[in-house]
Amino acid sequence: MTIEIGKQAPDFELPANNGETVKLSSLRGSNVVLYFYPKDMTPGCTTEACDFRDLSEQFKELNAVILGVSPDPVERHQKFIEKYGLPFLLLADTEHRVAEEFGVWKLKKNFGKEYMGIERSTFIIDKNGSLVKEWRKVQVKGHVENALAYIKENLG
Repeated sequence: MTIEIGKQAPDFELPANNGETVKLSSLRGSNVVLYFYPKDMTPGCTTEACDFRDLSEQFKELNAVILGVSPDPVERHQKFIEKYGLPFLLLADTEHRVAEEFGVWKLKKNFGKEYMGIERSTFIIDKNGSLVKEWRKVQVKGHVENALAYIKENLG
């Protein structure tokens, strides 16, 4: 399945750090900020998570739910949340099924090694479940502010 702006976002269920299972379609009525990141506790991912944390109240005021997704298991997500005081759920896509559906499971290169991993990306899904905006190959600096501005201007 390929995802497309203006179409329904693919529904999925993933385990969250709080022990619950999150089903995307159960969040209808809220805007959803679905962000995919490579790995808990790494510098770029920590910066991005803390940026979402620092603006989380403003997202909440705009009826937006933040969900972070990585291949890390829920136990590691919980440690990440506790260490940095993250006020949103992190979902464990350990088999990268959802990452593949959203087209963010990619061949990556680092220090000459090739491997499969998450390409940092963010998707905005409106309260009807439609994909309205995507950012791929995200650069962390300023990204969360851009996502918040998009929601304010288009869905607020």
